[in-house]
Amino acid sequence: MQDATIEQVILRRANLRIPFGGDFAARLEGAVVRAVKRRAKYLLVELSSGDALVMHLGMSGWFRVCRPGSMERRRQQGRSSAGEQTRQEDVLDKHDHVVFEMSNGATVIFTDPRRFGFMKVLSPAGVAADRALAVLGPEPLARTFTAAVLARALAGRKTSLKAALLDQRTVAGLGNIYACEALHVAKLSPTRRASTLATRRGEPKPETLALVKAIRRVLEDAIAHQHRAGGDDRFRVYDHEGRRCPRRGCPGMITRIVQAGRSTFFCPVCQK
Repeated sequence: MQDATIEQVILRRANLRIPFGGDFAARLEGAVVRAVKRRAKYLLVELSSGDALVMHLGMSGWFRVCRPGSMERRRQQGRSSAGEQTRQEDVLDKHDHVVFEMSNGATVIFTDPRRFGFMKVLSPAGVAADRALAVLGPEPLARTFTAAVLARALAGRKTSLKAALLDQRTVAGLGNIYACEALHVAKLSPTRRASTLATRRGEPKPETLALVKAIRRVLEDAIAHQHRAGGDDRFRVYDHEGRRCPRRGCPGMITRIVQAGRSTFFCPVCQK
């Protein structure tokens, strides 16, 4: 969608997780998409107006892009027996909440059954001042994410290692699934105190370096194989409660516990 103009924004409800605001569509329509970026779990669309469209998919949100002419073909196929052409509303699902009509003929549709996602338009100053964006830690695949950086973030932390990894101030964008996977690869227990990965001076230990490498490994593998939650057997431990530990020679069984309201899967034998 880069370099295309947002010609029309159709809001099919007044809010997602938060209200859109009365000027949401007006600030987007007529603007050219200059760049589409990601920061942690946020999508940032930079616009020719200087504003940025900041979006979060929540738990169940996704986008689909309909190619030029595809929406019109669906409307034509949906003609009634009386020969009346259906409206665009009639070819959309009830969970399709936001529709972006682009100048290149494509239609971008945001779908979110649980409506945990959100969208907001921010000025450059608004982006810089946004609390959620300002506190984000380093990207896990960036060069700035090192064992030394992770150790400093974990030093003195009394919370569990798993909880610390899900804190976006520690590392940006690492979710529940890949935190479980990385901890298994690194042979680290999710229940151990986060501060144990740093010396008293806040310096990294060998386990810290192993964890950084494990995080990179599981994320790069997920990107390469397009892993998805729900029935994806490529995961080592996630959602595999009761199965044998996949580590060669380990007699352990995958256990599920709940930490901070999230399911954690790990092997209590080889993860220490």
